Amino acid sequence: QVQLVESGGGLVQAGGSLRLSCAISGGTVSSYNVGWFRQTPGKEREFVAALSWSGGLTSYADYVKGRFTISRDNAKNTVYLQMNSLKPEDTAIYYCASGPLFGSRMISPNYWGQGTQVTVSS
Repeated sequence: QVQLVESGGGLVQAGGSLRLSCAISGGTVSSYNVGWFRQTPGKEREFVAALSWSGGLTSYADYVKGRFTISRDNAKNTVYLQMNSLKPEDTAIYYCASGPLFGSRMISPNYWGQGTQVTVSS
């Protein structure tokens, strides 16, 4: 069973950058579709970005497009989310997930990480 462990969250000022990591164990990263989601208190978890198992397809939610980049390092079995030009509204717990893609989006992942907190101050 695949396990996902996020790291890299923290506190950053608006306009700054963070890079989140999702370390994968129990499988090879190139065998899995991997996505990032985020959640704030009182709101549903929302899709942020996804990367297909082949590495040939990436997708982003409109509210992060042009600012966030999803990538992976096969040698490290890790998927990254580079977040630039951060805004206070990006504040959330960010989760790494794996599951099927529907079109270019990940709708119902089978596996979730524990989450990492990102806080963007104004």
